[in-house]
Amino acid sequence: MLYDLFLAPFADYGFMRRALIACVCLGLGSGPIGVFLMLRRMSLVGDAMSHAVLPGAAVGYLIAGSLSLTAMGLGGLVAGLSVALLSGFVSRTTVLQEDASFASFYLTSLALGVLIVSLRGSNIDLLHVLFGTILAIDAPALYQIGAITTVTVLALALIYRPLVMECFDPGFLRAIGGRGPVYHFLFLLLVVLNLVASFQALGTLMAVGLMMLPAAIAQLWSRSLPSMMAIAAATATASGYIGLVASYQFELASGPTIIITASVIYVFSILFAPSGVVRRFVPSPHLKG
Repeated sequence: MLYDLFLAPFADYGFMRRALIACVCLGLGSGPIGVFLMLRRMSLVGDAMSHAVLPGAAVGYLIAGSLSLTAMGLGGLVAGLSVALLSGFVSRTTVLQEDASFASFYLTSLALGVLIVSLRGSNIDLLHVLFGTILAIDAPALYQIGAITTVTVLALALIYRPLVMECFDPGFLRAIGGRGPVYHFLFLLLVVLNLVASFQALGTLMAVGLMMLPAAIAQLWSRSLPSMMAIAAATATASGYIGLVASYQFELASGPTIIITASVIYVFSILFAPSGVVRRFVPSPHLKG
């Protein structure tokens, strides 16, 4: 019974195995990136950038004539980095804050991307672009997702210390000549790369889901940065596995089910985590009396 419920879908079907491996890769890369986004108070910027990749992905789709992750990924990478750089330039040369410029550019990008796909593609193509097709991931797409995850993990290991310093004390990093803007750009590059990796699996509307929900869960359960990164990666991976099993058993859309699973874990954490609601209203035993 347990085998049929939790293991049989992956043993019997290759597309389920590929989807599970994609979820594991996305969790290992996107989870830690989401923690840094949250610590830098850039959670909504991550959401904006997930929509900003859409016009580039749409152009890649038109050029390739299909849902090719290579073409759409390259287009999305160019579009996402362009929006990030333009937003930074506008915030430094005008009175607008960076979040306001990000919001303006991402709304424009989202509208432009939907317009491009709707002009040349069908409604089915538009749904695939917006909501993803994780069960349709093939071997080449899986290799690319794995490569992006590998680059993300290695890059985070190399720039971990200056990245942490820029999160908590950017003034000190500038004082010692730490090249904060360089690390900020490298971090944005990692964000865009992981959004591109999530693009085919979860679509532009939910690509940021496996970044921010596991990061929020990790912050509720831990105050140590390494453990937060580990909890975020584990939560994202578990959400992918449980979401795939639930979508298979109950015949639900896989991408939304994965995000709903992460949301259920998030609600549970809000209630029962050490920093959750229950702990605030239920006194600890040593405080009674």
